[in-house]
Formats: sequence, structure tokens, C-alpha cells
Amino acid sequence: MSTASGEPSVTAPGALLLCRAHPESVGPAAQLLRERMLLTAAGPEWSVLVPEGKPWQHGAEPVDRVVAGWATALAVSAPWSVLALWWDADRSGFTLASGFRRTVGYEWLANGTPVGEDEAMRTFAARLGLDPVHDMQSLERLTRPDPGAVDARARVRGLLAVLTRAGVMVPAGLSPGEPAGRLREVARVQPGAEQIEWTGWRAAVRAELDVVESGGLGSWLRGPRARVLAAAELAAGLPLTAWGVRRRSGGWIVAGALLTIHGALGLAYEHLRAFD
Repeated sequence: MSTASGEPSVTAPGALLLCRAHPESVGPAAQLLRERMLLTAAGPEWSVLVPEGKPWQHGAEPVDRVVAGWATALAVSAPWSVLALWWDADRSGFTLASGFRRTVGYEWLANGTPVGEDEAMRTFAARLGLDPVHDMQSLERLTRPDPGAVDARARVRGLLAVLTRAGVMVPAGLSPGEPAGRLREVARVQPGAEQIEWTGWRAAVRAELDVVESGGLGSWLRGPRARVLAAAELAAGLPLTAWGVRRRSGGWIVAGALLTIHGALGLAYEHLRAFD
């Protein structure tokens, strides 16, 4: 369905990825997703990625499944949380990924009816360090039926309002439910906005290593403990990639591939830096 201008209507699927890190850290990690995205700041400690959305625009896979895989891939490749906000014609919701922990998510039907578990919202608040009283009260209101028939996108916008107390400041216009073209236009004009594009494995790996070392984590990639962690990532990544292939899930294939890549990088880190 399209508007008179040819822009897909607000019922078209879409997503935003909020990363709890500065853009200079998010950019190299996002490049490994091999998807065109726009990256800009979303607060003092947050960044937002605006994907083009080709996987779901072509109907290959539902938007929630794609972004869950992307969020997982980004979270296991870096020491920060990733919150994926997504919507389509029937539902809207979020998925939070934090390292190797199980993802947590919640969703609402198009008319705003909550269909998630209350425990998921409590876990969400705890992982982001939200206030267990005041913030949790606001989140709990999003899990209750609303007599005003607030729609699903309004619920996600309400979630963003709560997250402002955690430092999230999404640029005006980057609102859940907006057409993809509009989201890209808004992101493109933000100060310091960056186009994320795939430039090849060599450049991506070098950029990733530079970010890790500039953050003071280079020493953690050396020694016996680092090699044990890298081996664990490699052992988890290979079967996850195979599972994604069997399910024909692009997002989970990426997550498994990134785990595998990080494990291999960890095992070969000292050699790679010496060679570089």
C-alpha cells in the first residue's frame, strides 16, 4: 500500500536499532551486518541505526525476526546492549539483546492490545538499569489494556518516552511507524550522521580491532582467558549459523557468523596485530 506520493504507507514494516554506545563504536560493528544503514547519535551514550529494510520489504522474512538476529549479532560482538524497535501492519514491539544472555521482548497488536509477558518487561527494565519503582510503573501501564484504544505504535513511542530517563534522545522525526524513506531522510540530516556500508572483510576487521583497542580492551584479547572466551564464541557461532541456515533466517545467520568471526579473531588476535 502506498500514498499518493509513492511512499509506502505507515502500515509498511520498519525498524530502528538503538545501541548503548557512541557512534564511533557502533559503526564498525554495524558494518559486519552487511546491510545499508544510517547511523547517528541518540543521546550522550546512545546511537540509533536506521536500516533500509530490504529483507522485510522483499517479504523474505518478518521484520521482528530479522531485527532480533541483528540485535543479537551486534550485542554479542560488543560490550553494550542493543534495543530493536519494530513494527508492521499487524503488530509492533521490541527486542533487547545484551551479550550472551537470552533476548527479551514484548509486542502489541495493531490496536494496542498487549500480548507479551509481564516478566519480560521487568527483565527489560532491570537490564537497562531503569528505576524499579517509577520507571517500572510507567512500563507496567504499557502492558495493560487501554480503554482509549491506543495503537501499537503509540505503545512503542511510550516506551521511548520512558527510555529518555536512561539517556535515550532519539532525534525528532525518528518515530516508530514513520515510512522508511522519512526515517532515512531525518537520520541523514543529523549532525555527524554516517552511512554504514559493507567495504569488505579486511577493512571491517581492521576497524573493529581499532575500536576495541581504543576502548582499552586490547589487553583482554591476549592470554589464556581470552583464548578460552574466543573458543567458546567459535563453538557457539558455528551451530547457530547452521541453525539459521536451516530456518532460512538471515538475522540468525548473521548472529552466528559474527560469533564465529569474533571467536576466530580472538584466537588469532596477536598474530593479526603483528601482521598488521
